[in-house]
Amino acid sequence: MRVILAEDSTLLREGLVRLLVEEGHDVVAAVPDGNSLVAAARRHRPDVVVTDVRMPPTHTDEGMRAALEIRRSAPEIGVLVLSQYVERRYAVDLVSDDRGRVGYLLKDRVAQVGEFLDALDRVAAGGAAFDPEVVRRLLARTHRVDPLSRLTEREREVLQKMAEGHTNAGIADALYISRSAVEKHVGTIFDKLDLAHVTGYSRRVLAVLRYLQA
Repeated sequence: MRVILAEDSTLLREGLVRLLVEEGHDVVAAVPDGNSLVAAARRHRPDVVVTDVRMPPTHTDEGMRAALEIRRSAPEIGVLVLSQYVERRYAVDLVSDDRGRVGYLLKDRVAQVGEFLDALDRVAAGGAAFDPEVVRRLLARTHRVDPLSRLTEREREVLQKMAEGHTNAGIADALYISRSAVEKHVGTIFDKLDLAHVTGYSRRVLAVLRYLQA
């Protein structure tokens, strides 16, 4: 796998480079800011870019904006955000991209190296990998009536797994239920969120993002 890393912490950046090289991956560039990430992605066309959210010069959202620019110009490149922060506005744009090859992990919740490597593999293979805490924060209740209040506890669990990027088979394994049960829950979720007859868009994505606020 060909990877580009974007991380302003030299220590962490070099540590990730060493980890990926030891796992047999080809780190074609390791850069400290968002502009360098975009330029490197255009030059090297990697399989995946791994980026932090807050990087120079303003340390606000440079990494996330760079990731979205890469997604717009080269959707075949996977994007895995690895950060301490959930940047709500742009995170919604990233999660809502139903073409796959996206992920968002929180640094302080990656308990084992294997979790990070597994997420990287999933994104490179065309899937998605979202930390449950990222999903929880994006789905946090606003001051309005909770649009998910019509869902049962099990349906909420299924919806959360959908948002994390799991397929129906993956949800079945995670929740210890049959695949047919998952399919029924997904259908009910679409019905309760008034998505059953929506066409032209990914209903799975809309089910997760329908009531999110940018």
